[in-house]
Amino acid sequence: MASKIHRASEIHRASRNFQTISANLSATEVPRATDVSDGRWDDADDFQVKQAQKDAERLMKKTKAPEKGSPGNLVSLSRKELEVLAVKYEQPAYRGKQIFDAVYKHGKRSIVDIVQVPKAWREDLESSGVTLGRSEVHHIVTADDGTVKMLLKLADNRVVETVGIPSKRTSDSKQRLTVCVSSQVGCPMRCTFCATGKGGFARNLEPHEIVDQVLTIQEHFGQRVSHVVFMGMGEPMLNIPSVMAAHRSMNEDLGIGARSITISSVGVPNSLQKLARHDLQSTLAISLHAPNQQLREQIIPSAKVYPLEALLEDCHQYFLATKRRISFEYTLLKGVNDSVEQALALAKLLYKFNVAGHVNLIPYNTVDESDFQRPTRAGVEAFKNALMKQKIETSVRETRGMDAAAACGQLRNTFQKTPMAEEVIIETFKKTLVA
Repeated sequence: MASKIHRASEIHRASRNFQTISANLSATEVPRATDVSDGRWDDADDFQVKQAQKDAERLMKKTKAPEKGSPGNLVSLSRKELEVLAVKYEQPAYRGKQIFDAVYKHGKRSIVDIVQVPKAWREDLESSGVTLGRSEVHHIVTADDGTVKMLLKLADNRVVETVGIPSKRTSDSKQRLTVCVSSQVGCPMRCTFCATGKGGFARNLEPHEIVDQVLTIQEHFGQRVSHVVFMGMGEPMLNIPSVMAAHRSMNEDLGIGARSITISSVGVPNSLQKLARHDLQSTLAISLHAPNQQLREQIIPSAKVYPLEALLEDCHQYFLATKRRISFEYTLLKGVNDSVEQALALAKLLYKFNVAGHVNLIPYNTVDESDFQRPTRAGVEAFKNALMKQKIETSVRETRGMDAAAACGQLRNTFQKTPMAEEVIIETFKKTLVA
């Protein structure tokens, strides 16, 4: 099993620098930064995680609403903040509400489109560098089941994925629309089965870039989004300030119920305590993917610095602090972590830490350049039944968008055949180091 997971040679990566592959990549090869390789977690990985955390601190310190004459983005600002902005520009406060309605109710994409406010003020805002902060739709793929995956091009020409998943609600005939949002450009966590981390980490997303994903999916489907899951590109717990600001906007400005929002994490030390202080009514989903430390380190290299038992103890403390039951994500990899014996070990582990919450089983979506395989339907059912016999509430996530590059990061990799440009990576980290 170890040879399967560690097929790529474990090179010494402590001396890795911010260079990118210069050789031509084949049509199916995942773009990979040369400072990202498979194998054990090391100091270079720790460095990228720290840079992500520094970048999050930098974003937290940024002025949220622009001052008069200063550049800024209006998406993710509250009605009150927009009213204050209007007054700063010597406009009546109700002009701020007009912008609020134009952004959140009518999905306007630029200030020039908000004809309800005076042209002179629109021109004043634009000349100051104020924008709504909407991203450009770069590419759309639609699966046979109606799932839509989009690539959004950000202001700095980076691309991120977002996914719209329509489905019928079981309780009535209304259609449910879920958006899977990204929280980072790339990801430093390097989970072995995930396509996103192959290209390394560039930067955290700002609040408006996260909220825009929801607005764009609403615009595409022509209906309100009912549910949001932070399960796209990136590790949300490395970008808590932006994630929390986006969460507030989705809940208060877009009217998405807090209990209809799920925040997922593979586990970042000390992050659950920070999240608990926000006292959310939303669901926390922890990605486990293994019933023991040894296997988890092979699947999730970052587990080396955040052992499984420490993570589950933090989950127990999170439940005590919030009284919110945690959902546990478990990606089933054929022949790696999908045996009945491993299901029983998982149940025993969850009971040990008194966190026997809901387990969401996820049959693996195949990713290029991976040795992992999708489990059989019978294998998935056997794993599920073994957990349920132990009185662990279990469900299997419905596979959606299989013909639309379903796995996180796949569509982005298809259109980004070279990793991040070296000079952009260096500049990004210079900014985080200076901040």
